[in-house]
Amino acid sequence: MTHNSAPVAVVTGASAGVGKATALLFGKQGYRVGLLAREPGALKQTRLEIERLGGRALDVPVDVADPDALETAAQAVESELGPIDVWVNNAMVSVFAPFTEMSEEDFRRVTEVTYLGAANGTRSALRRMVPRDAGCIVQVGSALAYRGIPLQSAYCGAKHALQGFTESVRCELLHDKSRVHLTSVHLPALNTPQFSWVKTSYTKHPQPVPPIFEPEVAADAIVWASQHRRRREWFVGGPTALTVAGNKVIPGLLDRYLGRTGYKSQLSDRPIAGNRPDNLRTPVEGVHGAHGAFGDQAKPRSLQWWVSKNRTWLALGSGAVGGAFALWKRD
Repeated sequence: MTHNSAPVAVVTGASAGVGKATALLFGKQGYRVGLLAREPGALKQTRLEIERLGGRALDVPVDVADPDALETAAQAVESELGPIDVWVNNAMVSVFAPFTEMSEEDFRRVTEVTYLGAANGTRSALRRMVPRDAGCIVQVGSALAYRGIPLQSAYCGAKHALQGFTESVRCELLHDKSRVHLTSVHLPALNTPQFSWVKTSYTKHPQPVPPIFEPEVAADAIVWASQHRRRREWFVGGPTALTVAGNKVIPGLLDRYLGRTGYKSQLSDRPIAGNRPDNLRTPVEGVHGAHGAFGDQAKPRSLQWWVSKNRTWLALGSGAVGGAFALWKRD
């Protein structure tokens, strides 16, 4: 099949939340987008939305925890859309429960999707990018990759593991003098549908820890990071930057603070139905959006992120102003 010159991006977890917002942004910017997730109907809807934007996409239902199936999906994307330029490892699941109340099977499943799924995606991407000596892999991380919180031990452990894995692979690429770029984008709390279907042992509706941002903030950061290949990792949102910095300075104090507040801050006052489905092992059927149930609290933009991605120009501007002021004082 003949392919045009438009770049190709693969996004895992593209049926909802951050993955969907990211896929739509890539499509809007003219990328051909490989959409990977488990739920065929929701994935098809993402493809149709990209096509309505004038873009092109391929939806491939797949569970990222299955490395062979993920490799077949990568082959399908390259066969239909062309060589993969960007691969975004975004797929995740979680369980809201104390570690002692979480089954071994549930803990393993979170690890298989959130950590091993990203490792599987990285392997499939590198198999294609390394021989071409080009490409970018974006690991969707979290403030929780640096600072664990209660009720999400499996998810926090997976994100910590992904951070260590990414650093190791990056060193190997540097050793080989590869031009494949590997970066992480660490996100704050986001208003995505995951809180409406995450498995929980509680009767109250799970919620992201405020302050909350809309998923488009994350999508902008992920796409930006894939296009500006100069940093090993990016922190998105003031809370993320403060959490990472604070954990370096006062980790013990944060242990005690989160021990007191971490349960309540993750559980809203809304009750959940007893028959509420979760997506831990099977996807929740239906058409899903990028946004969750906390839009009334979510911020559509982040000043910290704007400063972070524009800091070079801001520094140059500050230097120019300072230089002009110095010359004015001399005169």
